[in-house]
Amino acid sequence: MREYLFMALVAAAVTYLLVPLVRRFAIRIGAAPEIRERDVHTTPTPRLGGLAMYGGLVAGLLVASELAYTGQALRDSYGNTVSALLIAGGIITITGFLDDWWGMDPFIKLAGQIAAAGVLVYYDLRLLYIPLPKDWGGSTSLDYTLSTIITILVVVVTINAVNFVDGLDGLAAGIVCIAAMSTWTYSILLSQSISGNNITTTAGIAAILIGTCLGFLPHNFHPAKIFMGDTGAMLIGLVLASSIVTVTPLDPAVIEDMNKFAVLLPLLLPAAVLVLPLVDLVTAVVRRTSYGMSPFAPDRGHLHHRLMDIGHSHRRSVLIMYAWAFLFGFGIVAMSWRGVPVLLFPVVILLAIGVLVLMAAPRWRGRGGLRSRSKRPTDDDGGPPTGPMPPILPESGAGPQGRPAQEPPQQRASAEGKPVIPVYPGSS
Repeated sequence: MREYLFMALVAAAVTYLLVPLVRRFAIRIGAAPEIRERDVHTTPTPRLGGLAMYGGLVAGLLVASELAYTGQALRDSYGNTVSALLIAGGIITITGFLDDWWGMDPFIKLAGQIAAAGVLVYYDLRLLYIPLPKDWGGSTSLDYTLSTIITILVVVVTINAVNFVDGLDGLAAGIVCIAAMSTWTYSILLSQSISGNNITTTAGIAAILIGTCLGFLPHNFHPAKIFMGDTGAMLIGLVLASSIVTVTPLDPAVIEDMNKFAVLLPLLLPAAVLVLPLVDLVTAVVRRTSYGMSPFAPDRGHLHHRLMDIGHSHRRSVLIMYAWAFLFGFGIVAMSWRGVPVLLFPVVILLAIGVLVLMAAPRWRGRGGLRSRSKRPTDDDGGPPTGPMPPILPESGAGPQGRPAQEPPQQRASAEGKPVIPVYPGSS
């Protein structure tokens, strides 16, 4: 337990300390693009926060490899897990960096994701079989080709699911952190009954991922000072997928006595921790293709956009989605721990419906929703829609806030000869 805490603290500290340096670097190279129509922030904010997250990941992995208990498991299970994550994480970080800085064709970015997933497969971080109940035919072994294809598919889908949900300050980092906490807790519970390098490996990867996300969140929670960009979203998606790959191929015969549906837990847990990103991914693809658009075409129809459109504030929208992810992830873990019947699933569904009711609450309050928000110049969180940026100095001859200097309002007139009323009080 102390080793997991230590590697998480190392990853968190390195990530936290690297973020200011990465932020200055992003501003220097111009990786703070103009505001897009689908964005919810109003101030250009630097991206590339994923570079700091990769630094935290590297530090956590290197420290973990030197620890007595966890280091041995990381070296012995699945080839060399540390090398696999360092190389695959480097590939996905470079891919995201180029996309955040210059922009990249979606299919080239997809090729980078497949290459990173291929590195994991090369180091034998793969799904060897799919655990199924005896009534369903028992566990299904996968040959090398099928194992490679399914593993790459799982990794790529997870990367894109996390990337799709990254739309609000602190959203992706928080949801992935909750997912990693669920995976780590499940691994610890398993380790009390059975032993194996793959369980220790899963717990180690999840602990490092938790630290990386926690180290980044203070800089990224609303109002954000920096965004992780595709650099960070794809990286934490890759690491989360690797933890899912290592925890899934458990022999059902070993865990079938844990509770009445333990044999399905290796499949239920990944689905539970990724339920929110996967729902957003599937609905986005269906929505875009139904309108004749490319599945990769950006839009403003994600779940977090809908929450804000019905009246929730920036922070409240993020916290609601945190609650949803926590409900599903730890709900499944609690079932695995206490040994409950399958009939408890309807209870979880009812709780999820309760969260959905909470999401719709501003609309039911009538005038307290969008109309009241439209009267306020800023978000009701007490801060601007995004984090602070260095002031942009006005050009020569420019007025306040970079607007060209003009005559006083009373000396200007419209085409109809009527005085022009300034948009902002006291502005020209």
